Amino acid sequence: MRRRPALTALLLVPALAAGATACGTGGDETGALPVPRPGGSAPIVPGGVLGAGIDEGTFAPWAVNETAVTYDPAVVPVGATASLSIAPETNGATVTLLVTGMLAKRGYGAHLHTAPCGPDGAAAGPHYQHTADPAATADPSVDSAYANPANEVWLDFTADDRGAATVTASGAWKLDGPDRPRSLVIHADRTATADGAAGTAGPRAACLTLSA
Repeated sequence: MRRRPALTALLLVPALAAGATACGTGGDETGALPVPRPGGSAPIVPGGVLGAGIDEGTFAPWAVNETAVTYDPAVVPVGATASLSIAPETNGATVTLLVTGMLAKRGYGAHLHTAPCGPDGAAAGPHYQHTADPAATADPSVDSAYANPANEVWLDFTADDRGAATVTASGAWKLDGPDRPRSLVIHADRTATADGAAGTAGPRAACLTLSA
């Protein structure tokens, strides 16, 4: 499903004054249960960020034109869902991710990437970076001066006992211009922070293509 104006809003979180926050780095992560939208459309969480557009999908095996793809159903099951809201702000953006149907009580890494999903996880390209690492020779950059939750959009989460989670990150990112991110990638592991491994999070288990 492509991005559309939110019929009602997502989880209400304060925009943070400095840097980015996300699960595992001081951010807001909950196990909030989804609430059905009117007419049976995809779930939402009470409260919200008004004016946000939403990209959402139900994970399935790779196929051409499939919006949400799972590359490892043992980690991101077929039928799991993701809903991503990007709300532009004066000095950046707030990003909210809601997932359902994940493995209960399991931790995941999640980041925004530069390219749409493809037949394998590598197709999504490197992480979106507000300021690109000029010396990067790896995908993703592993220099913690650039691979960090202020310069990249990290949305790590731990699913609750029903497989649901909500996480929000805010930062000085420009996510609505020509260099905007084009996908959300869910990784098998939580994100490392040590220099030389910063930004890595294990295999790319699933991918949600974001609207052009």
